[in-house]
Amino acid sequence: MNGDLFLVLALLWPLLSGLSVLFLPVFAQRKTRNGFVGFALLLQCALVAAAVCFPSRETITVFTITRELPIVLAADGLGRFFAVLVTFMWTLAGFYAFDYMKHEERESRFFGCFLLTLFALTGLCFSQSLVTFYLFYEAMTFLSMPLVFHTQTREAIAAGLKYLFFYIFGAMMGLLGIFYFAFAADSALFAAGGVLSGAPSAVTLVIAFLMIVGFGVKAGMFPMHAWLPTAHPVAPSPASAVLSGVITKMGVLGIIRVIFYVVGADNLRGTWVQTAFAVLTLITVFMGSMLAYRTDLLKKRLAYSTVSQVSYVLFGLSTLTPVGFVGALLHIVFHAIIKDALFMEAGAIIEHSGKKYVSELRGIGKQMPVTIWCFALCALGLIGIPPTGGFVSKWSLALGALGSNLSGMSIVGPAVLIVSALLTAGYLMPVVINGFLPGEDFDYASSPKCEANALMLTPIVILSALCVLGGMFPGVLQAMFETLAGYVM
Repeated sequence: MNGDLFLVLALLWPLLSGLSVLFLPVFAQRKTRNGFVGFALLLQCALVAAAVCFPSRETITVFTITRELPIVLAADGLGRFFAVLVTFMWTLAGFYAFDYMKHEERESRFFGCFLLTLFALTGLCFSQSLVTFYLFYEAMTFLSMPLVFHTQTREAIAAGLKYLFFYIFGAMMGLLGIFYFAFAADSALFAAGGVLSGAPSAVTLVIAFLMIVGFGVKAGMFPMHAWLPTAHPVAPSPASAVLSGVITKMGVLGIIRVIFYVVGADNLRGTWVQTAFAVLTLITVFMGSMLAYRTDLLKKRLAYSTVSQVSYVLFGLSTLTPVGFVGALLHIVFHAIIKDALFMEAGAIIEHSGKKYVSELRGIGKQMPVTIWCFALCALGLIGIPPTGGFVSKWSLALGALGSNLSGMSIVGPAVLIVSALLTAGYLMPVVINGFLPGEDFDYASSPKCEANALMLTPIVILSALCVLGGMFPGVLQAMFETLAGYVM
């Protein structure tokens, strides 16, 4: 089988289908458009599966800007993992959006940009050089921005501009690294273990740190996290789900490429860059959890939760240990599953009950029992209670911290993770407890059932089930990630 063909098709198909939805008049009709978008997402799943199962043996050079700046694609192990995760989560969110968006205006623009953003994400997964990654990274930012300001309210436009400004700032740091490593690296292509010869210079360490912070903007890492709690509440819930569960992970992917495929983990281990990176992640973990605990608006609470939880992943990477690396990749998977589900559940609550604030959700479990039971399972997963997937990933992250060479990290790291887990319970479990146990004075007559329909519930139930099944049977994922960790370290 020709792996190159599948890779190219997996990249071109969402681009062509997205442009078709945006500009062809036939897709102005809702039923036709939704049928085509559903078909496009399912076909993309098949194309990505083929590209993963039959990876190309050689890199694909699309074109060359200069000798040091080639635009190159390939399906390496890390890229295949991210491509499968992105496509699966995107497809579930797309089918959920068919019902959620039916009362919204500008549906064609939403679904067109939704597919075009998938094109950029697929390109990011299969990028094999810094400049290739940067081009798709910028494309992702501009193509996903309409998902943020979709409603075109004043708040939505302001959030979209904030989203853009933060990402441009972060991307400029990445661009600085591209210019530097184009001449400082031995190869323009990513390579497991890094592409630098000899010990890194002081300038190399500074550039590496700036790139980590720059890509950390997309991941919501302190101090460049402020876009996240602004964008999520104003975006439609399907967009919030993929912003939190998928797009933030592209910042993580950028950091992984810089640390493990350009600079090299051995060149950063024990340096001030590792220490500063770990400190920023732990600050973000605690700060995000605390702000989520203090926020009443449901989607904003979940947005602050994302700030915290994605930095769990970054903390695992900062340990520069195989166990921490495995824990980080596991948490990428389980956070994507859980947070996509939580935002979908929040969207179902808002759409069908009209309630946006946590303080309003008393008795919501009686009105929407399936949705809130799924919320409960995902909440347990995010806290890290066994047998959910969140427990497995957080256990590996704690072990990675214990094995880290950083002074004091074996104590401070696990301590911050435990405190954050307690805060997570504090900001998620009241929704469940007050939802199912509203008290004797609760007026059931004024709170009729308003459960979401099957089209919205199906993705929610699938993701909630995966949250538990992934924790009960994590062996395949762990083995895959351990192999990848041994390859890059």
